[in-house]
Amino acid sequence: MEDRMLRAMARWPNVPALYGWLLLDRRGNWHVRGERITRPQIIDTINANYLPDAEGAWYFQNGPQRGYVCLAYAPLILMARADGSLVTHTGAQVQAPTTAWMDEDGSLLLTTEYGPALLADTEGDWLLERLISEGDSVDEAQLAQALAQPSGSPTALRLSWGKGQSLPLTRLDAAQAPASLGFIADPQPADS
Repeated sequence: MEDRMLRAMARWPNVPALYGWLLLDRRGNWHVRGERITRPQIIDTINANYLPDAEGAWYFQNGPQRGYVCLAYAPLILMARADGSLVTHTGAQVQAPTTAWMDEDGSLLLTTEYGPALLADTEGDWLLERLISEGDSVDEAQLAQALAQPSGSPTALRLSWGKGQSLPLTRLDAAQAPASLGFIADPQPADS
């Protein structure tokens, strides 16, 4: 978190939090009250001050006020770079994902050192190039079989993760992702 945010919080410690104003979409774009934010300075400020609380609700610390974020899917969105590495929508390079899941539609979720993350739907080629089964690339039948598994079941697929490393891929229904990965998709005030 930026130092100026910490100073503002110390100066005004009891500012009520905002809910329902800010949304993170499935491609890593910020929206305020339904409108996409496009100004780079605002996006950079949100990204630099975007954190989870102890319960798994993600928020933007805006001076002394927290703005809780509604998540279209996951708290972090991943994009592939030209070198094949992944970066979060906030600009952090993913070094060591620990678990991998695929939902019923083929969306990839990873647990990263920064938190739960969804691979942006624009990165399908990156995913298909890295799915393996018994060391070989995956065909359509193997992918369909993996997607047909019940939620929570291991699949025969793995996600190749550089330098000979790979992660087993588990099926996880999208509706179960928040509870399974430990985040709150639509934070609400405690009194509601």
